[in-house]
Amino acid sequence: MAATAPSKALLRSGIGVAAAGVLALLVVAFVDLGTADQIASVTGVVLALAGLGLSLWAQFGRGGAAPVEASGTRSVAAGGSIGVVVTGDGTRTPAAPPAAPPAGGTTPTGPVTASGERSVAAGGDIGSVSTGDA
Repeated sequence: MAATAPSKALLRSGIGVAAAGVLALLVVAFVDLGTADQIASVTGVVLALAGLGLSLWAQFGRGGAAPVEASGTRSVAAGGSIGVVVTGDGTRTPAAPPAAPPAGGTTPTGPVTASGERSVAAGGDIGSVSTGDA
């Protein structure tokens, strides 16, 4: 999966900041090694805390939401569970919907995509699907 434009920009800016920091540290090391040692120690702690914060945000902050996309004619995509889906002509939903899918559906770890005609995709459980014509 290709990275999006904002994530590429963020990656490039991070690489730029890291390169500038290494260059500055090398310049200070040639002038005063003691000062460079102190700067490197403080910078290491700051970067370790930033890395921990970013790791926690990536794990818990965004809620693990995956992209959901339906691009085909009459296609359906859902990030969670689907009870009943009907995409066919002349087809009706059942009078009594099927029993609810289990509440313990899994959170999708990747994108949920339905791309073909009348395709159905779900990040969780699917109860009932009818894609044909009656």
